[in-house]
Amino acid sequence: MSKSFGNDDLRLAAPALRVFTRIASAWSLTAQEQSAILGRPVDVACSQLDAGAMDSDWPEMLQRISFVLGIYAALHTLFPDQQQADGWIRRPNAGAPFKGEPALALMCTGRLGDLEIVREYLDGQGTY
Repeated sequence: MSKSFGNDDLRLAAPALRVFTRIASAWSLTAQEQSAILGRPVDVACSQLDAGAMDSDWPEMLQRISFVLGIYAALHTLFPDQQQADGWIRRPNAGAPFKGEPALALMCTGRLGDLEIVREYLDGQGTY
């Protein structure tokens, strides 16, 4: 499922970061949670983008945002109620990858693979 982004895809950086900040707002993510999910502080990413000084870590950050967007879309497919969909990541979850913890705990480990696990879990719930 994992997709690699190349330097050619860096033109997606500004719109991707805007989408991420909208989702972060919908999920009421703290700055620390956003940083853990993105792999860097959002303000640093915005400053780099504004300065045109994107480093070699940007392709991974775009991949992280891609997983977040997929998680968000899957939740809004599974749960027709917006509050229920947006609140899911904070509720304890008995699903195998979560071990009773909220999905957000797994999403905030800082590991790219954990975002992929959450995305694949939701895909397995019959959303697609």
